[in-house]
Amino acid sequence: MAFTKLSVQTFGVGKGTPATSTPETDIWAVFRALRDTRSLFGLRPGHVQTLQAMLSFLKPGHGDTVFASNDEICRRVGGIDERTLRRHIDRFVELGFMKRHDSPNRKRYRVKSSEGQSISYGLSLAPLLARAGELLATAQAMENARRDRVFLRKQILTKLAQIDEADPENELTHQVRRVLRRKLSIAEYRTLLGELEAQCKQMSTAVDAPETMKLPANDGQTVRHHSKSKKEQKDLESGTNSQTPPLQTLTTVCDQATSFATNSLRNWHDVESHARTLAPMMGIHESTFEKAAKKIGSQKASCAIFIILQMSNRIRDFGAYFHSITLGRRETDFNPSLLLERLSRSGAATA
Repeated sequence: MAFTKLSVQTFGVGKGTPATSTPETDIWAVFRALRDTRSLFGLRPGHVQTLQAMLSFLKPGHGDTVFASNDEICRRVGGIDERTLRRHIDRFVELGFMKRHDSPNRKRYRVKSSEGQSISYGLSLAPLLARAGELLATAQAMENARRDRVFLRKQILTKLAQIDEADPENELTHQVRRVLRRKLSIAEYRTLLGELEAQCKQMSTAVDAPETMKLPANDGQTVRHHSKSKKEQKDLESGTNSQTPPLQTLTTVCDQATSFATNSLRNWHDVESHARTLAPMMGIHESTFEKAAKKIGSQKASCAIFIILQMSNRIRDFGAYFHSITLGRRETDFNPSLLLERLSRSGAATA
């Protein structure tokens, strides 16, 4: 549209004198502000469309009064009936965004005297323009609140992902996700974020807490302790740990992982190499796999990859589950041999 601006005089809130402002107000900026804040005034999309059509009748240099007939306005809106148009106009008048100046015969026109004085009969939009500052400020406040809600929500989702990685079964995360289904206020978002930050801090403290050392009563116990530690480490590295299943059992039961192998898996070296290939494809970072291999042994970590892929229909987040059973609080309960036995009995390995 050719017309974009009107010269208007704005008034300060609650004062009768003009407020300091720019000499021109972008009427379409005011319209967009009212459109974005319409819910605060109880306006529906139909009201906004009517106002947009009325603004399109204004011409530069001809003031802020709409002279178009109801029929013309209805046609420009898109064919609404006249009764609907009147209801929309009444609503704008009630809200103080519009003012009627009716002529004796209810026609809309302007008359001028020889001295240049004029009288306009029609629908004046001067009240809308007079409240430009109010509407623009309200729209900006709503936009700021929207951006703050998005920002807080992203922070909450980040915290949820961190907790899920360390503890996929955490009850707080399930509760928060249920709450996030609703439209929340900024205060509610901040409360949720505070709870999640406290949970993360608590988990971090629990992980970083030093383990209590029990001092042996004599040198004999020290010798036995070192001997036991060396034996456990040797079993972990050699794969003779009772929790490490036979190679044939692993490749047979976990046929999902085996099917992705380009070559036959003849030994544990082949299995470990294949597991390292599968891990990134499953959303498990290479560094996470290496940490797990260092902590529980590469064979057991490889078994975890194979088993997780076999149980893919039961696990929502591969990365979080892998972290939990190899590096998290469920690491001590992870027994590949028992899991494979259960999978074999339940028929999960069948094609």
